Formats: sequence, C-alpha cells, structure tokens
Amino acid sequence: MVKRGFWLQRIEQQWSRRSVLWLRGVRRAGKTSLAQSLSNVEYFDCELPRVRRAMEDPEAFLYGLRRKRIVLDEVHRLPNPSELLKIAADHFPTVRILATGSSTLGASSRFRDTLAGRKTELWLTPMIEADLADFGEADLPHRLLHGGLPPFFLSPELPERDFQEWMDAYWAKDIQELFRLERRASFQRFVELLMAQSGGIFEATRFAAPCEVSRTTIANYLAVLEATSVALVLRPFSSRRSNEIIAAPKVYGFDTGFVCAHRGWTSLRSDDLGHLWEHYVLNELTALLQTTDLRYWRDKQGHEVDLIWAPRGKTPVAMECKWSARDFDPANLLVFARLYPKATLLVTTTDARPAFSRTYNGTEVQFLPLDQIAARLAGR
Repeated sequence: MVKRGFWLQRIEQQWSRRSVLWLRGVRRAGKTSLAQSLSNVEYFDCELPRVRRAMEDPEAFLYGLRRKRIVLDEVHRLPNPSELLKIAADHFPTVRILATGSSTLGASSRFRDTLAGRKTELWLTPMIEADLADFGEADLPHRLLHGGLPPFFLSPELPERDFQEWMDAYWAKDIQELFRLERRASFQRFVELLMAQSGGIFEATRFAAPCEVSRTTIANYLAVLEATSVALVLRPFSSRRSNEIIAAPKVYGFDTGFVCAHRGWTSLRSDDLGHLWEHYVLNELTALLQTTDLRYWRDKQGHEVDLIWAPRGKTPVAMECKWSARDFDPANLLVFARLYPKATLLVTTTDARPAFSRTYNGTEVQFLPLDQIAARLAGR
C-alpha cells in the first residue's frame, strides 16, 4: 500500500484541531486506501450491514472501541451519521474519527446536522505532485492523460472503459442517492459536454438545447457537479470596473483524465499539454489551499489571466499557466498590472527550474515551478 505522505500529514494536522475529520473527495480518489494506511486505526466499512447494526447505539459503540483512532468509511450509509459524529465530538473528545464520503456533508439529506464547529474537513483531490513522488512515477504527460485517480493512473493501458464505468457509478451512487435527479441521459450529456469544453466560459443556454432541458435545469446540474467536486467553478475577479467581466464563471472538469477521455484524446500532442497543465495547476493549488476560492480575470476586450488568488485584505496574485516559458506572452498580465499595479505577477511552467524573473516594460514577472507557487500562496 502506497503511503501518501502529504495527505497523511494533513490528516494528523487536522486531528490536532478537531477530533472529527471529514475526508471528502470523488469516488476512487483513494479515500479508503489513504484511511487504511493510517497507523494505529480501527477501520469500519459503513456499507456493511453488520457495521451499521453495531452503530445503532452510538454511545455504546463509542464506549466499546478498542482504539482511540477510528475510520468510518462511507459514513453517509448510516441512517443518521451526524448523530454518531456529534456524540463523539461532544462526549468522546479523545476519540479521533476520520469519516469518509464522496460529497460534502450538506449534500446528503441524511445529515440533519452539518456539525459546524465540531468537525474539520479535508478535500482529497486527484493526485498532486507529492503523490507522483510517492507512487514512484514522474511522467507528467502520463498523469495528464490517465488522470489523477490512483487506479486509473496506475493502469499501464489507457483505462477508457473505466471512465464510463466511473460515470455510471457516479450517477447510481452519488446522484441518485443524494440528489434524486431525473433524466439520466440529459445529465450525462451535460457532463460529457462540460468535460469536453472544460476550462471555458460557462453559459447555461449553450447546454440547454443539446441536453433537452431548460436553462434552470442546467444551472441545477452545475450546482450538483460543484457540490460533488466533479466540476470546479471559477468566478471572475474584479473590482467592478466597467470593462471587467463580473458574472460569467469558468468551469473545469475535476480531472485531466476525464477531460482527455471526453475529448477523445488517446495520446497527447504538444498543443494539448498547455491546456491540461492549466487544469493540473488548478488541482494542485486546490489541494494545497483547500479552497475553491481561486478566481480568473477577463476584460471585455478579451484579455484574460488564468488564475487570481486574492484573500481578503491581501493584494492579488495573478498567475499564468504555461507548459514552457517560451510559450508565455506577457500582454494579458501587463494589462492586469496596469489596473492592479500592486499585484504580484507569476508564471508557472514545467521548465522554470531554477526560478527566474523577467521585466517587461518596467513590470517584473516571476517564473516559478509549481511547488514554489503553491508554497508561496499557502503562506499568504
């Protein structure tokens, strides 16, 4: 079993803050394997009837534990999971609980209490750079084409059938059980189109006709994908200037492998790498920052910056994602810098080792490898 050091360390850090930790992520992201790789834990699979019966009396169950660190895998299968977790947090503070599930707590109707103030969360994203080292595989194009779900990544052959099987399970176990949507064909058509157009400006009306549903239904579908972390929605960054886009979001598929599969790519050309690199950078920053509050910037003249990180009270960091430094054109960042002269301008590339800076018309732009950009943002 691979020890995913970055995530194991994050779990221990979160447990030092709260006794109950919710580990969320899409199916097959590796939640179960990660949980089982923890040291000195007692593991319970809540999909098993005998395990659910043992938890019918939460207080008796918690008293009878052999260890003080437990995993409740697929905890949303319990009739009232929030009751057990609430009792544990309030009355058994020395017991450390790692509860896993595919979606956010609020997405499941079985959670009558979202446990605000009693639990902390960790979002297990598709594989990041630290995972590549743990899995002993540094071939980034392989990661981009196969995606970041460990079973798909480890497959020597392109797992084309697995992508469709994943979508079928997602509909049956996540969508139907948590949201009870109808019109499977329309929903899956929407997912296919969204993955194929991943990284573009989202306009609901463009999807309504091919999916044979209303614009309102498309907006609901997107909300479901965002709640289950299958779509990452980037809102535009602006200070309400008249020439800035302020409403239209950009939507990214959660994993490069699915983007490639829905675009029909079975191998990658050099032109494809830049587009997928942008997805990979977004995934990396989402994992390290544990937030979806990254933005993008665009004006009405078509100038666009890939990613903006602007925590409250901080000057913005504007980032362009380029596979190679030689692909970089400073025009868009320079337009942004004229509007936001205090902003930090960064470019992340695969060949910025060591890091370096260049000056364009008196404006400094820093070229950094991804790990250095992630560390810088996490420290802001």
